[in-house]
Order: sequence, then structure tokens, then C-alpha cells
Amino acid sequence: MKVYWIQAQAPRRVLALVKHLGIEAEFVHLDLAELKKPDYARLNPNMKAPTIVDGDTVLWESNAIMAHLCVKTGSKMWPADNPEEQIQVMRWLAWNDCHWARAVGDFYFEHIVKVGFGAAPDRELLKTKVDDARRFGKVLDDHLAGRDYVACRRLTIADFALASMATDWREAEMPFAEFPNVVRWLDGLMRIPAWADPWPSR
Repeated sequence: MKVYWIQAQAPRRVLALVKHLGIEAEFVHLDLAELKKPDYARLNPNMKAPTIVDGDTVLWESNAIMAHLCVKTGSKMWPADNPEEQIQVMRWLAWNDCHWARAVGDFYFEHIVKVGFGAAPDRELLKTKVDDARRFGKVLDDHLAGRDYVACRRLTIADFALASMATDWREAEMPFAEFPNVVRWLDGLMRIPAWADPWPSR
């Protein structure tokens, strides 16, 4: 298996899962220019990462990749044999893509991505994003009351998907200090070695 990656949120969840499940793979780190090259675009026409090549299977989109990895290894982090649990996980994967990622993504971009390129974050822009971050932060915080995981009362790929957007919440100045259940959940995931340190050596 080959895993093509950049240091960003969606690749993080895939890399963490590969490491957590003990899957042997070759990790191919890409820079932004390499995403646009024809050879890579033939694998992933979106010219984004991650992408995996597993035998004859080529997959992009991190949620699909994570489900594939779980099926491959028999991991219950994607409940392939339990339709009701699949529905629980799917709800939070959809919520992540439609609401959570949009609410917190700009904080990550301004404070992590831009700063990584030597630019200053646009804090004025982020003032317009606080209300949505708090709105959906409260949804997640209320749901996590009395729970350690997002779905199925155990670790699933939904945890990795949602947490990848907010793991850097302190550095990214996301307004989550007021949400103790979210903070507890994120800090709890950091005790998983593969989640705390998912990045391959380049």
C-alpha cells in the first residue's frame, strides 16, 4: 500500500489510522506543487491529499479511505457488519463535512497553515467565524456529555475525522475553552499514540 500525504487535517486522520491499525505502507510525502503534477492527478483528479493505492484499488477522500482500511483489517472502527452502528458513524462524518469543518477550518488555515508559510493570521476575518464555531462547538459538547467517543460508545473513524479539525484548537485560537466535554474528548484522544504522533518521517 502507498499513502500519499501532506501535513494537513484529512491526511492526519488516515495516517493515524494506518499507524493505529498496524498496517504496513509506503508513505509518499508531497509538496503543494506535486499535487498538480499529471502523474498524481491521474490518481486523484481533485489534486488533493490523501490518496491511497492498495493493489488495484485507488482511493481518495479520507472517510472512504478510513472505511477501506477498517474493512481490510477487520477493525470495528468502521462497523462494516452493523448497519445501525454505520448510521451512527455516518451521521457524524456528514456533520463533520457539512458543519464542523466549515465552522473551524478557517481558524486552522489562518493560524496553522498561513503561519507555517510565514504569514500572519487574519484575526479580523476570524471574528466573523466565532459564532459558528461556538454554535457547533456547543452541539458537539452537549453530545459528548457522559461520553468518551462520538459514536457507538467506542473509538470509531468519526472520532478521527472530527478531531482532525480541532486537535490544534489551542494554537488555532478556536473558542473551545468554554466547552469542557470537547476539550476532554480531544485531550483523551491525544493519549492514543498513533493519534498523538501520526506523521511519518519524510
